[in-house]
Amino acid sequence: MIFKNLYEDIKRIAEDIYHNPELGYKEERTKQIVISYLKQLNPDIQLEEFSTTGIRTTLGDPDKELTVALIAELDAVYAPSHMHADKVTGAAHNCGHYSQVAIALALYSYFVTSKAYNHFDYKLSFIFVPAEEYLDLAFRDELIKQHKITHYGGKPEAMKLGVFDDIDLGICVHAIGGEFAKRTVNINCDLAGFLYKRYTFIGQASHAGFDPFSSKNAYNMSTLFNVAVGLSRQQLKDSEKVRINPIVMHSDMSTNVIPNRITVGTDLRTLSVDYMKEAAGKLDDAAKGSALALQGDVEISTQMGYLPFRQNRYLSSFVKEAFEDTQEIEVLLDADPISAAGDIGDLSYMLPCIQIGYSGFTGTIHGDDFIDIDPAFIYEIFPRFLAQVFEKMNGEIDKSRLYKRSYEDYAQLINEIISEEEGSHHEEK
Repeated sequence: MIFKNLYEDIKRIAEDIYHNPELGYKEERTKQIVISYLKQLNPDIQLEEFSTTGIRTTLGDPDKELTVALIAELDAVYAPSHMHADKVTGAAHNCGHYSQVAIALALYSYFVTSKAYNHFDYKLSFIFVPAEEYLDLAFRDELIKQHKITHYGGKPEAMKLGVFDDIDLGICVHAIGGEFAKRTVNINCDLAGFLYKRYTFIGQASHAGFDPFSSKNAYNMSTLFNVAVGLSRQQLKDSEKVRINPIVMHSDMSTNVIPNRITVGTDLRTLSVDYMKEAAGKLDDAAKGSALALQGDVEISTQMGYLPFRQNRYLSSFVKEAFEDTQEIEVLLDADPISAAGDIGDLSYMLPCIQIGYSGFTGTIHGDDFIDIDPAFIYEIFPRFLAQVFEKMNGEIDKSRLYKRSYEDYAQLINEIISEEEGSHHEEK
């Protein structure tokens, strides 16, 4: 009955956040909604704030050895054409993060009310993380310049700040895109990682009408690069879920001057780090060949996005057990990798993580019409199911099947990936 009694309040909070979206590291209003509700439930709550808008709080005896984290994401997507986008900022909650926050608050309320966490053999931390979406990069560049953050993504930033140092395993939840005839959850949905590549094609300007003959057209080089990328797709492994999406980022073109400089940016998504490096080499070759074919040059830069996320199959077994016992959820989807990425991949390098998907939405995820259509499932039934997952874990977590790496280990891996990419460019020059 606890989740049923909570339903109206939780739904109201979710709708409030949905209609007032905020971009990453700017989720001030959302943060205050979370803090206000947590303090209303537990006036003695101890809150840890981090990364401008992040919040963490923990339930359970400090002497318990294990700590399990439930992680919710606070930020919206930049989608100004969405039906409920913020008219000023262009932010819209078309990735479902607003529902994650509400689900986490429902669970916190349940545990505080029931005191069920007291009999767990682990502590339970609720971590509300900003800036999961990889966007609004100019603003984040400014934060980096001001030494307010180091990472674009909220979870790597929290990792750097030590927020996850005492966490043994992480559980995230996420909306599943698309409509489902039956109430559905999914597990083991691995995510791609990505690099961000910038190719600046350099040519030679001249008058487009009087003397195009002495020019070297940088725009044409970028066009040839796009053709090369398209033709190279048959050489990229389907099993790696490779995605490449080049866009023109910077140019100063006019119709009467042959363009001599244009920058194309693209993400490169793969399911593994090793293949990410291989595919990056193919992209670089396509750019260099396109420049050379038209007697120009190209400058290449590489920026790390997020690491691939392979969900921890051992932890997912607890979700399967809970599903087998529930009568409220009809479908469990298992092992369906996709090309979407998230900074949960970075956290999963540091400690074992899972992300449990839930249906209840309509429209296209990250599209203009995304909204929930089954709030009873999302805000009552699904949190109740998660509570059962935590019950299944109680007394059953095999510590020998967990792993732990440090933030320093993570930073070293990221630096190795970037250094290897940059080193290959210098060697070929």
